Amino acid sequence: MRNWPQRRKRHARIEIIPMIDVMMFLLVFFVLISINVLPALGLHITPPSSVQPEQIVEPKRIMLTIDRDGNTALDGVATPLEALPEQLRTAQDGAKAAGQQLVVVIAGDTEAALQHLVDVLDAMKTAGIANSAIIAKQK
Repeated sequence: MRNWPQRRKRHARIEIIPMIDVMMFLLVFFVLISINVLPALGLHITPPSSVQPEQIVEPKRIMLTIDRDGNTALDGVATPLEALPEQLRTAQDGAKAAGQQLVVVIAGDTEAALQHLVDVLDAMKTAGIANSAIIAKQK
């Protein structure tokens, strides 16, 4: 009886390098398309002219934080309550010089006492600042 040589079973191989090439091609394709398509989403218009157009002025915002111990900070810089009116007045003068309106955004800790908020509002009133907003999270 004759024996035939056994064939070696070939296992399927997954070549990953061509797949990486295809993925990189797709990535580059979508990036280039998105760069060219996104600016074209709006309408191209020519606005009418006016003799006296008004400039839209964004208000200048300052973040005033109050922690649970009553410590205050202006834009992340610790500021004692006694120095707060002067700092706010300086910021308001700078905003007026730039033609902007100053808005103070108050962010307080949940555990902060109401008296600390009233002290901050008094300091704002002393500095002559009328616009403020209080940050709160939704329940």
